[in-house]
Amino acid sequence: MAKRIILDTDPGIDDSLAILLALASPEISLEGLSVVHGNSSTEQGTSNALSVLELAKASHIPVYHGCELPLVQPSLLAPETHGDHGIGYAKLPAPLNLPQVQKGSDYLIEKIMSSPGEITLVCIGPLTNLALAIRQEPCIVENVKEVFIMGGAIRHEGNTTPLAEFNTYVDPHAAHIVFHSGMPITLTPLDVTYQCIFLKDDLNRLLKIESPITKFISAATRFYMEFHDEYQKIDGCVINDPLTLALTFMPELCDYQELYVDVDLSGGVSMGNTFADFYKMTKKSANMKVALGVRPRDFMELFLERMEKLAESIA
Repeated sequence: MAKRIILDTDPGIDDSLAILLALASPEISLEGLSVVHGNSSTEQGTSNALSVLELAKASHIPVYHGCELPLVQPSLLAPETHGDHGIGYAKLPAPLNLPQVQKGSDYLIEKIMSSPGEITLVCIGPLTNLALAIRQEPCIVENVKEVFIMGGAIRHEGNTTPLAEFNTYVDPHAAHIVFHSGMPITLTPLDVTYQCIFLKDDLNRLLKIESPITKFISAATRFYMEFHDEYQKIDGCVINDPLTLALTFMPELCDYQELYVDVDLSGGVSMGNTFADFYKMTKKSANMKVALGVRPRDFMELFLERMEKLAESIA
């Protein structure tokens, strides 16, 4: 039976790739997308989500417009990383469909409470939507099946500040609420995602297939590769979000450790820093399972094979 997934996302180049991977994975039933501020504005991200779904002939999947601002912090978007429209150099037609009327956080509550123990959340943007849903209806904590989160940097340097990863830094107060909620969480931090590099050779392999899908991936990731080369001296680009999505049906791609993880809200250079208590100094119980080891080329082969199949179906 396919795993019932809701994707909470801020599309976003690698978010868009995660959407495509979900659509290409028979193990998953993608039931809806809730959009949050982050890589782009919520309005732009909602448009991107609708357009990517239409590109992949999946316009039946509903999209919900979520939170436009962090809980406390001022807004921080990422045009330098994802382009002014959030999808690099890619140009998609304006979506034909509209987002649903219901707000993203309300949608999360309704779906989880109407199907107790059945809904898996995959959160690949700032956690504002989920934090608000927890505050509005705390019972979702007991009724969600599991939560996969792309966020944080445990033993890895930050990618937004020297210490903080983007999703957590953008709304650290939301992350704090979610981390301490009691939900069953699997965290995919930069420690593993920064080992999963989409190379130019990988792109060239996909471009052997003439398809709107491969053209989109090429135009989007070309911008991403330029960013990674200029700012981080990485040859290729890191695709954080598809790895998190893949772990919902292929957990063996990573190695995990049960840890107590917290996020720094004290301000200054440490704001948004995620840290784990490896030596149990705090005497606090583990609040999540953290991916700390990964088989990057196994993941990349999975991603490439599924993108090839999707591209061939929409040639």
